[in-house]
Amino acid sequence: MTIHEFGTENEKAVVLVHPAVVMWDYFEYVIPLLQDRYRVIVPALPGYDEDAPGDFTSVGQIAAELADQLIARGIPEIACMYGCSMGGAVTARFLADNRIKVQSAVMDGGITPYQLPRVVTRCIAARDFLMIYAGKLGGAKLLEKAFSTDDYSPDDLRYIAKVLSFMSAKTVWRTFESCNNYAMPDAVYTDCPHIEYWFSEAEQKDRKWDIRYIRRHFPQTVFRKFRGVGHGGLAALKPKILAAELERTMGG
Repeated sequence: MTIHEFGTENEKAVVLVHPAVVMWDYFEYVIPLLQDRYRVIVPALPGYDEDAPGDFTSVGQIAAELADQLIARGIPEIACMYGCSMGGAVTARFLADNRIKVQSAVMDGGITPYQLPRVVTRCIAARDFLMIYAGKLGGAKLLEKAFSTDDYSPDDLRYIAKVLSFMSAKTVWRTFESCNNYAMPDAVYTDCPHIEYWFSEAEQKDRKWDIRYIRRHFPQTVFRKFRGVGHGGLAALKPKILAAELERTMGG
C-alpha cells in the first residue's frame, strides 16, 4: 500500500480513505484545502493504485496494514479519519481494531457487513461483480448506459473507465465480497470520542441497513444527512464543504 502525504510539517494528522472504483486522487480537490493546517495522509488502496500493480486484499487486511504504516511513520494519533463507501468500511474496521487513537472519525456512506446468510451475500457480490466487470469490458460507452448522466459527467465516466481498465477481476470480486462480509468483533470497542456517519438524502433508503448497523455497534455515532449530492459526491463536487465539515469534527 502506497501512502501519499501532504503538509508533513504539520502536527495534526488527517487520514482520507477513498471509495471503490477510484484512485487516491479522488481527494485531489480536498487535499489543498487541508494541507496548510494538517498532515494529510491518503493511502492508495491495493488494486486501485495505477503505479503499483496488485490486487485488492480485504477490508480487514487493509485496515491492519494502514495502522502498521502509520505506526512506522511515528503517528500514534489521528485528528480525523474520513472514509467514503469502501473507505468507510476500512474506517469502521480500523476503529474496531483500536490500535491507534482516533480523535474523530467520519464514515461517509460507509459500507457495513451484511447481516444476511452467507449464500445471499455471495449472490449480491456476484451481481455487483458482473455489473462492474461489464463496465470494465465495455469501457466508457457502456458506462454511459449503465449510469445516469445527470450524476456523472463524460469526464467522470472516462475516469471510471480508466480505473476499471487496470483493475483485475480479482480486485473487482474481492472488493464486493469483502465489503459485504468483512469480520467485526461481536462487541466493538473504540477509544474514538467523536464518530459521525454521513449519507446523502438521495441514498438514505440504500443506507438503511448500514445506519442500523452503525447505531448498534457504534452507539455514540452522530448521523448527518446532506442534500444536493449523491453517494460519495462531496469530495468531487463539494470539496470546500467536505473540508469545512472535517475541520468542524476536529473542533476547527
